[in-house]
Amino acid sequence: MPATILIKNARCVSSLGIIKQDVLLDNGKISVLGNIAENKAEQIIDASHLYLLPGALDPQVHFRDPGLTWKEDLRTGSLAAAAGGVTGFFDMPNTKPSTITCEAMADRKQVASEKCIVNYNFFIGATSENLEVLNSVENVPGIKVFMGASTGDLLVSDAGEIENIFANGSRLIAVHAEDDDIINSARELYKDSQDFNDHQFARPPEAALKATTLAVELAIKYQRRLHILHLTTKEEVRYLDINKSKGPISVEVCPQHFLLSAPYIYEKLGAYAQMNPPLRDIDHGEALWEGLTRGIIDCIATDHAPHTHAEKSKPFGQAPSGMPGVETSLALMLDRANRGLCKLEDVVKWMCEKPVELYKVNNKGFIKEGFDADLVLVDMNRKRTIENGKLQTMVNWSPYDGWTTQGWPIITIVNGNIVFRDGEFDESVKGREIVIAS
Repeated sequence: MPATILIKNARCVSSLGIIKQDVLLDNGKISVLGNIAENKAEQIIDASHLYLLPGALDPQVHFRDPGLTWKEDLRTGSLAAAAGGVTGFFDMPNTKPSTITCEAMADRKQVASEKCIVNYNFFIGATSENLEVLNSVENVPGIKVFMGASTGDLLVSDAGEIENIFANGSRLIAVHAEDDDIINSARELYKDSQDFNDHQFARPPEAALKATTLAVELAIKYQRRLHILHLTTKEEVRYLDINKSKGPISVEVCPQHFLLSAPYIYEKLGAYAQMNPPLRDIDHGEALWEGLTRGIIDCIATDHAPHTHAEKSKPFGQAPSGMPGVETSLALMLDRANRGLCKLEDVVKWMCEKPVELYKVNNKGFIKEGFDADLVLVDMNRKRTIENGKLQTMVNWSPYDGWTTQGWPIITIVNGNIVFRDGEFDESVKGREIVIAS
């Protein structure tokens, strides 16, 4: 049982504002808020100079476990999450084997219970043949549909097969929205290129817009809950501004898609800047940020998808796509708040409140009595330089290497247990499966 912890003089943040108060944690829950005597707790944290946030929920990561664990596993991924103030994550199904059966899902959850120091759950992957599994597997955040350019059996590119998934069942559908035919044609044009900047053209905005349009039309037709993953284009922002409210539709964006811009980032990082959907020109990034601040885009995810230095050293056309992000996402957003580009309240809305609301996670995402004690204390004055070789992710690199940002998590609390404090971890603590409300 976790110790009773009293957080004194915390500035508690929600999307509605900031309140200075004491917070008592007891038996893994937020027990009391207010002015609390110190003799009520076994352990006291003086938060006079800190802000207390609900723990962030990252709704899209790839921790590579099972089958690809030389890149990452559930242990190292969860350490990176804890260091970044992320107390829960939803992992994707493109593992080896793919997570497309009830048995594979059960295996992943068992391994997570043994390895993870933060809370967890996993998407079930859609194929053209596993509709019954998609609707019967228990307690998952949703169904992941790769609409284009996926590998192995996790590709559902036929419009009729995609519609069949939307037409049957009620579970949330999360889509990687890129049209397979457009990508295949574009790839042919750039097959002989050696320029990593061409990655954005080999997966053009037209592919994203066409797939997003199809998914939205199906969500409206069947009034089926749709979540659009990692939006990347200004055209999609404009389209969703008009059409999103017609159905039960939500949208996420990754920080890298508005923080890192082509062509400069490809010139600087080469394969390390390559991900799917791709990093694009600055006008797309500006449209994404505007879409987030206006509420067209609902929340932030990272699409944390690490590859090793050896894999990223391959030439264009052979190097894999994907980059780490779970460890730095909150810090990058805290830095933007410090620079006046958004409010701290906005960061909490996008990274804590909205993900739990959209995915129907009860008792998390807010600092309220009776809610789970998943919390992060951040020092908004702390400056730190992100450095390759000094990260928790197994691949130990970041596209933000060399960036100095202000505002960092210093204590992460999961289910009432301190799992991370000033660079130290308590790996005796294990996270729990996140329960999704039916």
